[in-house]
Amino acid sequence: MIAKVRRGKRVQGLLHYLYGLGRFNEHHNPHIIAGFDAPAALEPSLRADGHRDLTRLSALLTQPLALLGDHNHQRPVWHVPIRAAPEDPVLSDEQWAQIAAVVMDRAGLAPDGDPDAVRWIAIRHADDHVHLVATLARQDGARPEVWNDAYRLRAACRAIEQRYGLRSTASADRTAARRPKRGETEKAARHGHDEPPRTRLRRHVQTAAAGARTEAEFFARLEDEDVLVHRRFSHYDPGQITGYAVALPDDRTKAGQPVWFGGGKLAADLTLPRLRHRWSSTAGPVSGRDLSERTIRAYLRTTVRQATDRSQTADSFFAQLEQAGVLIWLRHSIREPSRVTGYAVTVPDHYDPDGGPRWYGGAKLAADLSWEALSHRWRTGQVPPGETELTAEERRSIYEDVAKAAALATAEIRRHTVTAPHTARDACWAAADTLRSAAYATGNRHLHQAANAYDRAARAPYGRTPRPTTAGHRLRTAARLLAATSNSKDTALQVFTTLVVGLMTLIDAIADLNHTQHRSAQEQAARSAATHLAHASPEHTMPPWVPDQSAAPRPTSLAMADFPYPWTPPVQPGTPATKVRKKKGSQRKGPTL
Repeated sequence: MIAKVRRGKRVQGLLHYLYGLGRFNEHHNPHIIAGFDAPAALEPSLRADGHRDLTRLSALLTQPLALLGDHNHQRPVWHVPIRAAPEDPVLSDEQWAQIAAVVMDRAGLAPDGDPDAVRWIAIRHADDHVHLVATLARQDGARPEVWNDAYRLRAACRAIEQRYGLRSTASADRTAARRPKRGETEKAARHGHDEPPRTRLRRHVQTAAAGARTEAEFFARLEDEDVLVHRRFSHYDPGQITGYAVALPDDRTKAGQPVWFGGGKLAADLTLPRLRHRWSSTAGPVSGRDLSERTIRAYLRTTVRQATDRSQTADSFFAQLEQAGVLIWLRHSIREPSRVTGYAVTVPDHYDPDGGPRWYGGAKLAADLSWEALSHRWRTGQVPPGETELTAEERRSIYEDVAKAAALATAEIRRHTVTAPHTARDACWAAADTLRSAAYATGNRHLHQAANAYDRAARAPYGRTPRPTTAGHRLRTAARLLAATSNSKDTALQVFTTLVVGLMTLIDAIADLNHTQHRSAQEQAARSAATHLAHASPEHTMPPWVPDQSAAPRPTSLAMADFPYPWTPPVQPGTPATKVRKKKGSQRKGPTL
């Protein structure tokens, strides 16, 4: 059962709508079933033309507002539709009357036994819902408090579900994303769109946030996807950005202006302060400690190419690389020390057998990324042809490294499920970034559906920000790796089973965690995501996964679960534990460019 609070200014217009035919002739036999007085005494009489005379009822509801005078609420009409699920049994008028009384009592507007409470009525004109109408003024001249009334209504609905055996719904834990309004859905249908703009924008923002390390990169990724971005600046410090809003180019008002949505209107964790906290806590550069050489080479090539596309000068090019967390080595001319004649790049914690950084010259990454080709491009403005797609071996290596990060996060989540479940919330939050980036990198529709279904399972209840953990950092690094090496032009890409199995195991562990914490909505979201992941393999080698909810997993079985990886990640080959002593007489030179 769901209830939604709406506020208005005129009770007369609302009554005319509730006693009318409705927008689609869906109102049948509207009548009052409960209220501040007997329903028979409040029911409007019929006029000679067959319509209801609402004058007396409107006057009775608005009389207490005159006692408050200038202290009235700006929108004093309180309107709450209460709807049961389609599979719920049809309730009688007496049952709906009891439900309405419970809701008004839980909301604090008409407590049981209070003769001076607000005036209210409950109108029913359909089998599955009723409408509560109240004016926010007590009959003793006091002004009622309606702060946080939506959360009190959610608790009342859950209590009613248990009492009448109705379908159980989620609690108001602030983990659900902002749903599109009715007008947005109808507008999208009129224009032939599959989904409302709010849903499309949320997906774009989540994908951009998953692949970004900084605020500037986040906005750049949104603009690359043809999303309009509006930055809000501080009144006290004009150079400080305090918020943002996004819009679609084809979503306009009647006046031709874009329809803007702030980050908080999309989801609770997409506000700029929450995004900044995410980037500041786990925005370290991609490290070569847990990645294969093939993956690092593919990541560097795509990162250097992206920096080249966004720059027109050498200084801008190097600034883009530093912003991406890439280490740079410059080779200077012997005759003119200030002139750069070559460059090489690498990632932190990536070493060669001698213990030094393993550098990759631009020409070794791709022919169009050599220093000569880049200099010619900046000088003439001509873009040389280059190979932009990754090879099958490189994509396989990337997916294997992402699957390894998912397996390590799975082990940590299962380790904390019984002992410290709150410690695993950061990994649950970061898993959403990995799913979004995997869907964007592969273009697989099942991964997109899995990312959409998992959305609610990612957020911690009541807007809490999880403490950063190693597992969360690994998953966000994997998300940035997938986002940096993705290619939207590659339509023939198939998802490797290794990646899908790793993500399925991770989501399964997160579902068990939410089950242990009795968070049914988050558990259901994770189970639904795992079901979509089961269909993601192009070979369909994995059968559809059906969760067994007949028996809850015991804490002992969770604590003794087998881990796919050891408790402590093994030291990767090539990582120097100590400083390597160089041979006598050897001189280390710069990298081969």
